[in-house]
Amino acid sequence: MEFSAAIEVLLKTTGLALITVQQAVMIFVGLVLIWLAISKKFEPLLLLPIGFGGILANIPAADIAGPDGFLGIIYKAGVSNGVFPLMIFIGVGAMTDFGPLIANPKTALLGAAAQFGIFSTLFGALFLSEYAGLTFTMKDAASIAIIGGADGPTAIFLASNLSPALLGAIAVAAYSYMALVPIIQPPIMKLLTTEEERKIQMVQLRPVSQREKIVFPLAVLILCILLIPQATPLIGALMFGNLLRESMVTDRLWNAAQNELINVITIFLGLAVGSKLSADQFLRVETLGILLLGLVAFSIGTASGLLLAKLMNLFLKVPINPLIGSAGVSAVPMAARVANKVGTESNSKNYLLMHAMGPNVAGVIGSAIAAGVLLELVK
Repeated sequence: MEFSAAIEVLLKTTGLALITVQQAVMIFVGLVLIWLAISKKFEPLLLLPIGFGGILANIPAADIAGPDGFLGIIYKAGVSNGVFPLMIFIGVGAMTDFGPLIANPKTALLGAAAQFGIFSTLFGALFLSEYAGLTFTMKDAASIAIIGGADGPTAIFLASNLSPALLGAIAVAAYSYMALVPIIQPPIMKLLTTEEERKIQMVQLRPVSQREKIVFPLAVLILCILLIPQATPLIGALMFGNLLRESMVTDRLWNAAQNELINVITIFLGLAVGSKLSADQFLRVETLGILLLGLVAFSIGTASGLLLAKLMNLFLKVPINPLIGSAGVSAVPMAARVANKVGTESNSKNYLLMHAMGPNVAGVIGSAIAAGVLLELVK
């Protein structure tokens, strides 16, 4: 009798007995993310750990994502306090060449224009909250809006500070749309430009001295401190990483920042974000709203950069190819590659990659500044 009772208790504690339909759905979502990472190569460095973390977060009874579970501990150690995104920015800075932006500084305007998607989506989220019955607060709206910058670490940084409950949906949306840049952007680019505009060839960029590359991160940091100190954590981390690269005297630190540091933090960050894909936090109507608003934000950001480039051509003696304006979203370097690919399709002699990198890296700076502004406005 005791043996049968023990068996009955054991059966009641199995995963099959305890799992809910909602948890099963989220485990399936995690498997889909892993499939997209492996089969389609959609942002695999983050979608794979996010998907795996999502599976772990929905295992019944294990409480892996709880405060005392190992995912919960990782989340508390580096996501809830914003440290992991900042360390990612150090690595991004170490890998980024700001030379194209320095050589053609007017492309910074294109990176700034692409941030229009962020602020327009802020009002869109508030509109849905007011008229569509969704329960987005001002902090939620700001966190959702940053998806338009197509910058995953920035989105995570802002969401962890303002709307931790929405972090999973916001991170998945941000990285999904970054991965879908080659699918989302080309139709918008072709809709808003003519064949002749896409054929415009751009002259070779001037050489940038090493002194300019060293001065640039320091100058950007000082301007940020003076004008938008709220954005200093992200901008400071980005510029520190870049100074390691351009100083030419810290090879060991530079190599560590762009390799070991960013790789280890990417693993922890992905798993911690995945821990927020638990059924009770993700399976809500607000999640659908976040995904839709993220797509709108990304599309508006792409269109804004294109349209500003067309407007600039009305005043420039040497026109720029408006396709590089689409790279103002900070999906580095994928957006620049897409601009180059679409340009090459119209003109086989068109090589836009380095030109597009100007607005592309300006977009990274722009999204970090936008995050700082939103953080100050709604904190």
